[in-house]
Amino acid sequence: MSDILIRKEGRAGRVTLNRPQALNAMTHAMALAIDDALGAWRDDPDVAVVLIDATGTRAFCAGGDLAEIYEAGRRGDFDYPRRFWAEEYRMNATIARYPKPYVALMQGYVLGGGVGVASHGSHRVVGESSRIAMPECAIGLIPDVGGTHLLAQAPGRLGEYLGLSGHRMDPGEAILAGFADHYVPEADWPALAVRLVETGDPAAIAAVERPATVGALAERRPEIDDAFSAPDLQTLMARLAASDWGAGVRATLAKLSPLSLACTLELVRLARAEPGVEPALAREFRFTARSLSDGDLLEGIRAQVIDKDRNPQWRDTIDGVRPAQVAAMLAPLGADELVWVD
Repeated sequence: MSDILIRKEGRAGRVTLNRPQALNAMTHAMALAIDDALGAWRDDPDVAVVLIDATGTRAFCAGGDLAEIYEAGRRGDFDYPRRFWAEEYRMNATIARYPKPYVALMQGYVLGGGVGVASHGSHRVVGESSRIAMPECAIGLIPDVGGTHLLAQAPGRLGEYLGLSGHRMDPGEAILAGFADHYVPEADWPALAVRLVETGDPAAIAAVERPATVGALAERRPEIDDAFSAPDLQTLMARLAASDWGAGVRATLAKLSPLSLACTLELVRLARAEPGVEPALAREFRFTARSLSDGDLLEGIRAQVIDKDRNPQWRDTIDGVRPAQVAAMLAPLGADELVWVD
């Protein structure tokens, strides 16, 4: 059974992620296949719209295939993960600048790499089961796949909060934060897909779109904006201690990679200062390229995915992370910088 199904149907170029047993986790081969398909359809007059969906009910895509990255890192092979990230990030940029409508139907978990293949599209559809998050700090990574670009555009300081905490957004929250556009009940998705194939016109979404209820995220905006506008991680943690809600968030952050938290805070703010998905991806690549050799990623994957003891031994404490460490993780890579290939 193929991990990804790519075909033309009617007026649509269709991509279906097909690893439901692995929550449709993104492999290197899947990322390359998506990029190849988008290249083939760009100038194909028969393709008016791209439609990406996934099999199974639990997840659209729960992120990248961490097991293969871990095994490579354990072997001391840092080149393969870097190549995977570089080619995945180029695919994310292709989606963001794609000249044709790109419709994503996102059920269940949409995490990390799933955000990268869905939330850069022009028409992003969520349903009642959708839960969208960038939880990378839990494994010693940062919100990548252009995630810092999306987070930087969220209202107020939601970007910092979502990027650090990995909060799972419900459909209304995802729309509020700019990770989705339309709420459509999932029972209407099959008919919507048929209509898109028949017409190639994403205006079909409007006929089945419904209002989405915004969750607690909107109500917490004042507290979020106050705490997550802090100039550094240590001040942020101190501000969170001032309320019951904040103390709960603080306890969550205390379990995550301190280096990843500090770098995420910096990356979201850099993306806000210099907008654009490609600059964000290039900055993210500087961290991910170093994440196995100089960061917490191997230990994070071990604790969360491999051994599942949920007891990572991070390199630093929150109070111990210094600006020089953040600068080193985000410094230019010289000849190894991410480059764009037409």
